[in-house]
Amino acid sequence: MIWVLLGSLGNFIGDSFRLTGTQKGLMTAVPVLSGAGLRLLLGPLGERFGGRRIGLVCLALTTLPLLAGWLLADSYSRVLWLGVLLGVAGASFAVALPLASRWYPPEHQGLALGIAGAGNSGTIFASLFAPRLAQAYGWHTVFGLALIPNLIVLAAFALLAQDSPSTPRRFGLAPYLALLRQPDTGRFAALYAITFGGFVGLTGYLAIFLHQQYRLSKVDAGDLTAACVCAGSFARPLGGYLSDRFGGVRLLLMLLIAIVALLAAIATLPPFGAALLLLIALLATLGLGNGAVFQLVPLRFHREVGAITGLIGAAGGVGGFLLPFLLGSTHDRTGSYTGAFLICAAAALVVLLLLGAAGSGWHGSWARPRAARQGSLARTPVHGFGAGTSETASAE
Repeated sequence: MIWVLLGSLGNFIGDSFRLTGTQKGLMTAVPVLSGAGLRLLLGPLGERFGGRRIGLVCLALTTLPLLAGWLLADSYSRVLWLGVLLGVAGASFAVALPLASRWYPPEHQGLALGIAGAGNSGTIFASLFAPRLAQAYGWHTVFGLALIPNLIVLAAFALLAQDSPSTPRRFGLAPYLALLRQPDTGRFAALYAITFGGFVGLTGYLAIFLHQQYRLSKVDAGDLTAACVCAGSFARPLGGYLSDRFGGVRLLLMLLIAIVALLAAIATLPPFGAALLLLIALLATLGLGNGAVFQLVPLRFHREVGAITGLIGAAGGVGGFLLPFLLGSTHDRTGSYTGAFLICAAAALVVLLLLGAAGSGWHGSWARPRAARQGSLARTPVHGFGAGTSETASAE
């Protein structure tokens, strides 16, 4: 919720400082990029000191940008710095996902991580309430009011969160460097840049897009953004569950085909009713894709969940940064959003071809659906996409 506040308030902040489309896109994108970079730090810190402890630090640090937005954000440049600090909220996924993952066996990873990852449903609250509160009390006050739920969650996390006994205690660059040498890391990063990057990037800019393209009021644009985001947020656990049942690779292939088609259709900028249905379908599909990717991640990288979560999450954040910036700058240059959506469709097509060309290696052992894995307690060889990417995964 807190991570995407600048996007939810983008129309109000844009009017306050008379921002161009490119400036609005950059403002919306900065928290996503900051979150991507911070994930690389928080992932290994969570492994070294425990997810509970680092999670508490994240929640405590998140109070700083909320105070700054409430009391100090009186210029566009300060809003951008505020966006950098808001990245801590987004980077907390690098702590939360491994914290959840280590409590569950492989056959339930998809559903467990889908539920944990559905924390991005907080964007619904931002879209619904931030515009209304900004219209009534001013956008600065929204940041002050957001301190209340943040402090409630901080207290609940302190009381309830526990580290799994299996959590390793290690820290350093070695796990990252080893993972960067594996082709599967790059392929997972590309998948997450499309699915999660597309979801969070479009979520952040959607209210601005609806307000500018279809002349909706700021509050109506926020309400419809919430409806679209709701479809994507609650589809994430379903994506993990379906991947557990039928296989993540097969599901991702179908989802990427749908993503390409939906982006191409939205690029035509159809009438409002059709556009709304397409946007809901697109965000739901991206949400399913998020769940499918992170069902596969702990199966492929069983022993490096914290480090790989940081790397892949960072790639998703980069995708989420590029999308709103692309939308805003393309509209400034051409007067239309068509080109930006077509570029996104082309990028999704490239990832689809990558997965289709090399994905057969993922069907062999570790990426099997739940029915094929249950009952197997022996260690089995794991074969990645490319040659030379093999390690051992446990099905206990």
